Amino acid sequence: MAAITTNDIKNGMALELEGGLFQIVDFQHVKPGKGHAFVRTTLRNVRSGAVVDRTFRAGEKVERAMIDNRDMNFLYRDGDDYVFMDTVTYDQLNVTPAVLGSAGHYIVDGSTVVLRMFGDEVVGTELPASVELNIAETEPGLQGDRVSGARKPATLETGLVIQVPLFVNPGDRVKVDTRSGDYITRA
Repeated sequence: MAAITTNDIKNGMALELEGGLFQIVDFQHVKPGKGHAFVRTTLRNVRSGAVVDRTFRAGEKVERAMIDNRDMNFLYRDGDDYVFMDTVTYDQLNVTPAVLGSAGHYIVDGSTVVLRMFGDEVVGTELPASVELNIAETEPGLQGDRVSGARKPATLETGLVIQVPLFVNPGDRVKVDTRSGDYITRA
């Protein structure tokens, strides 16, 4: 690990602290009129997602963690685990659903996902802002079902249930926002 001072930190940088692995969400250098300067930070725990505020003395040394973003292709499900293949080395990696979190609802066979790696440990994923998925099951739309804003539940090919407009039918391809899980449009 590389030791850096708190004067060198930037948003998005990862730090290895005694409480775990943290990513800097926000920071502010404060130099009061009286006393020593300090750095006020907002940190997000990479593994649990918890957000904490922490204050460091100006110039204090902290350990920078190197997080590697790797492009991986999703191959198949092995029981509950997801099996990915590194696009560079062709190594296969099993990832548990707990590590993927809600990202597992948007991953289909053959899709490419960016896995955030700390050493050999997967600490997170990066998905595109939206993905296109097929509607596996929903009530068919009927002629005249054009009420503005009316919604119905639909099950996607990954098993995720979202609310879609009444005109969407089984087999349609829809665009879904991966941040909120909301329907965007038909694809």
